[in-house]
Amino acid sequence: MQLFSVRIAFRYLRSKKSHNAVNVISWISVAGVAVAAAAIVVVLSVFNGFTDLAKSHLSIMDPDLKIISAKGKTIANADSLVRVLEDSGLVENAEPVVEERALAAYGEHQTPVRIKGVCPDYDQTSLMGEAIIDGSFMPDAFASISVGVANSLMCRPDPTRHLYLYVPRRKGRINPANPMGAFRTDSVVVSSVFQINQPEYDMDYIVLPIDIMRSLLNYDTEATAVEVTPSASGSRAKIARLLGEGYEVQDQVQQQKEAFKMIAVEKWVTFMMLGFILVIASFNIISTLSMLVVEKRDNMNTLRALGASKKMITKVFVSLGWIISLIGGALGLLLGLALSLGQQYGGFIKLSGDPSNLTVDVYPVRVDPYDLLVVAALVGVVGLLTSAVTVMIANPKLKMIKK
Repeated sequence: MQLFSVRIAFRYLRSKKSHNAVNVISWISVAGVAVAAAAIVVVLSVFNGFTDLAKSHLSIMDPDLKIISAKGKTIANADSLVRVLEDSGLVENAEPVVEERALAAYGEHQTPVRIKGVCPDYDQTSLMGEAIIDGSFMPDAFASISVGVANSLMCRPDPTRHLYLYVPRRKGRINPANPMGAFRTDSVVVSSVFQINQPEYDMDYIVLPIDIMRSLLNYDTEATAVEVTPSASGSRAKIARLLGEGYEVQDQVQQQKEAFKMIAVEKWVTFMMLGFILVIASFNIISTLSMLVVEKRDNMNTLRALGASKKMITKVFVSLGWIISLIGGALGLLLGLALSLGQQYGGFIKLSGDPSNLTVDVYPVRVDPYDLLVVAALVGVVGLLTSAVTVMIANPKLKMIKK
C-alpha cells in the first residue's frame, strides 16, 4: 500500500496540471531545497579547507607532541623526564622548554611579550629557521623576535644593543619603596626576526636560550613543557601510557585547541543558520501540496470510488512532500559537491590581494563525506517534518472528497 502511494505521488509530480502555476510552484519548491542544500555543502567544505589551512601552519612553532603537567604549571624535573623519554625508544628527540609572559624593553620602547626558552639545538629539531626574515637564527646564545615585537620595539638584529626582559619575581620579599625590585631582569642580543603568518606567534613572541629563561624565573631543572618528536615506533598514546596520569600529551591540534574549537563552532553555527533557511525553503512545499489537493480532487474521488481509503490518499500527499524534499536535496548535494570539488581541484575562485603577501591565492576547500551525510540526513528530517505538517494542512481539505 505504501509503495502504491509513492507511485501515485510520483505521477502527480510529473503529470501536467490544469493550471501551469502549480507546475511552476512545484519546481520552485524543488529548486529552493536544492539551492539551500548546495549552499550548506559548499559552506561546510570551505570551513574544512580553512581548518586544513590552519593545520598546515602548525609545524613551524608547534612540536609534534607536547608534554605538560596535568596538575600544575611546571614539570618539576623536566631534565629527568627527557632522559626517561630518550631511554624508552619512543622518541627521536625530547627537549624541555620554558614559556612565560614578560615585559620587553629596547631603547625607549616597551611592549608585553611571550617568551619561550629553548635548548641550544632547537634550530636542528624545529623548522623555525624557515620563518626567519631578517638575521640568523642562533638559539644557543641569542634571541629571535617576531615581526610584531620588532615593529613595536623598533628593533632589528644588532650585536651592539641589548633587549631587556622583565618578569615578576617568584621568590623573596618585595619592597614597596622599590617597585623595580619586584621584577627579575636579564638582557639578550637579538640575532633574527621571524614571521610565521599566524597572529598568535607573529604578534608578541620571543624565542631565546633556555638558560636565560631559567635564570629569569629562578628555575633549576623545571620546565613548563617538554617538546617531543616521536620515533617510528612511538605515538601519543604510547607516550601517554609510559608517563602515566601526571602528564598530558598533546598533539599539534590539541596544542591549538582554542583556535580549532572556534573554527568548529563557526562551522556548525553557520550550518544551523543555513539549515534554518532550508526549513523555510521546504515550507514552500506545503503551499504546493495544498494547491495539488484542490487540483487533484477529481482524481482522489476516482481513487475513493475504486476503494482507496482517505488514509491512503493522505499518504499520497505525505509521500509527495517527501519526494519533493528528497529530489531537491539530491540535486543540491550534487550541485554543492560539483562546485566544491571544482574549487578544491581547479581553484577557480581566487583570493583578492597581492599574491606575494598571501599564504594561499585561492579559497581553500575540502569535501568531507561526513558532511554530505549530515546534509543528506538534514534534508531527510526536514522532508519528514514538512510531510507531517502537510498531514495537518491536507486533512481539512481531504474532507471535501466524496465518501
